[in-house]
Amino acid sequence: MEETLKIIVLVKHVPDAQFDRHLSGEGHTTDRDESILSELDEYALEAALQLIEARGGSKAGNKVIALSMGPAGAVNAIKKSLQIGATEGVHLTDEALTGSDAAATSLALAAAVRHLGGDGPVDLVLTGMASTDGETSLVPAQLAERLGLPQVTFASSLEVDGGRVTARRDADTHSETVEASLPAVVSVTDQINEPRYPNFKGIIAAKRKSITTLSLADVGVDPSQVGHAGSWTTVTSAEERPPRTAGTIITDEGDAGIKLVDFLAAQKLL
Repeated sequence: MEETLKIIVLVKHVPDAQFDRHLSGEGHTTDRDESILSELDEYALEAALQLIEARGGSKAGNKVIALSMGPAGAVNAIKKSLQIGATEGVHLTDEALTGSDAAATSLALAAAVRHLGGDGPVDLVLTGMASTDGETSLVPAQLAERLGLPQVTFASSLEVDGGRVTARRDADTHSETVEASLPAVVSVTDQINEPRYPNFKGIIAAKRKSITTLSLADVGVDPSQVGHAGSWTTVTSAEERPPRTAGTIITDEGDAGIKLVDFLAAQKLL
């Protein structure tokens, strides 16, 4: 019989890409009024669900914990994760977290992961390949370093056997297989699977699942270590992107081809 798995999946509440993005406040932080669960995190969630389903699911003692850090609205990312199939949710929220960059974020999340390991060891921490707002791809590696765990990044396939995780990483011209001992931190790409959608049964079941709210004090983080004070980077200024200007129209009078080549040459596109 296979060992049960306890997997934490990091899920982020990000601005909906359908709308324009805005910065607000003195620290030029992202306005998250119209936000959703990061699409790239759904692949990590699906990978976790497939791993536990192969071992009998939650009924056999396996867990998928959706962990999100953010303001009050970030709980919506957790709720959707529960509807998709996560077994429980955890929301790390604190006013002092406002303005945290990747370094401060990884510090707070590492503390939360340690806290969640208090009632049983965590086998895997799964993340998406990047967040769709910052798109830095920095947090998985920083998180692994802070936790002292092996990391596997940009996995396009994922298997767990015994105490080891095996992943395939695809590059432009080749693929490589990487192995690491558990526990480990793994980020997955959008090529690893096809995330499922919440169905009616899942939406109803999510109402009975628990969401635990944690503060910085709960996970043992000093407020000075996060937010603007604890971040390694700051945004000193920001301005709206200028509106697009009208494009260049080329009227074909028998020499459109020449005009097009001249235009492309002027733009240094040839």
